[in-house]
Amino acid sequence: MNEKLISLEEFWSLRKQFPIVDARSEGEFLQSHIPNAFNIPILSNEERIIVGTLYKEKGSLEATLKGFELVGPRFHAIQKDALKKFPLGKIIVYCWRGGMRSQILSWLLSMIGFEVYRLDGGYKTYRAFTFEEVRKNWKLLLLGGKTGVGKTKLLQKLRELGEQILDLEDLANHKGSAFGAIGQKPQPSVEQFENLMAEELRLNDPDKVIWIENESRRIGRIIINDQFFELMSKSPLIDIRKSEEERIQLIEEEYSFLPKEELIAAVNRLKKKLGGLRTTEAIEDIINGNHQSWIANLLIYYDKTYQFDLERHDSNSVKVLDLTGIDLLESCQFLLKTKNQFDGKLTNSTH
Repeated sequence: MNEKLISLEEFWSLRKQFPIVDARSEGEFLQSHIPNAFNIPILSNEERIIVGTLYKEKGSLEATLKGFELVGPRFHAIQKDALKKFPLGKIIVYCWRGGMRSQILSWLLSMIGFEVYRLDGGYKTYRAFTFEEVRKNWKLLLLGGKTGVGKTKLLQKLRELGEQILDLEDLANHKGSAFGAIGQKPQPSVEQFENLMAEELRLNDPDKVIWIENESRRIGRIIINDQFFELMSKSPLIDIRKSEEERIQLIEEEYSFLPKEELIAAVNRLKKKLGGLRTTEAIEDIINGNHQSWIANLLIYYDKTYQFDLERHDSNSVKVLDLTGIDLLESCQFLLKTKNQFDGKLTNSTH
């Protein structure tokens, strides 16, 4: 059989050369997987339940026989699918523990000439790595500021300037407010979000600062793990200030083109917090295209929320930076100067 068992360390370099194939069921893959992997299930969701039940009730031999009975008729279809998707004939495969399902797929494809690298320990090994990676004591510097100060744009520019950044909202496919899901792709599961986080973090130098936006514990339906959120809470924060006019203009640029019905739905989700009158006024403004008016209306609520969150941060670790009227590049230069003013606060005990 033309197969090589590889470690996770070997996997990191080989993934740059060969496509990755997940042999688990559609449901397992949908819940979480190695990013950029393709799914070729050996057992479907329903078949996996049948085999798992049989394993518990009658043991391994009966379950194995049943598994082959179920998947056997599809062997040729799996081979044809793989030939179509991976014409070069070289792949990396994994299943949950690097066991029977990935071994079967490896055997099937080796029989038609594939060169197969099978991940030792499977997805379980990969997930153990990502779980630990997002719980390390990273050296973070938070970008704070009220809604509309342009934190995301600043992060992106800092990355262009060679700084290490972690954009949690981008990984979560959500902008972190009642309006955050509009125009975004579906959110990943919490586990998949952590996989994506870890993939970003592992490429960073642990001895250097990682810029990150100050977030609430929840980003849409994503919940940041306890350790990382506590690390964020204890990390230094730059509180960016912009004029209200600039903030309204930026938000208008981002949201005015979005479907009115989705904007209205987002306002309605805030109805209990906004109150009936302000909700009605905001909806009327959206309908009439008075974007600056409804944005200013909602900023009253969001500004109070931000101030509450800011007060929970250690005031000794917060520096205010007024960037009113300053362009993006010059703003980043001020941020980099401010980073140097934190002295010994940008350290950690792990690295």
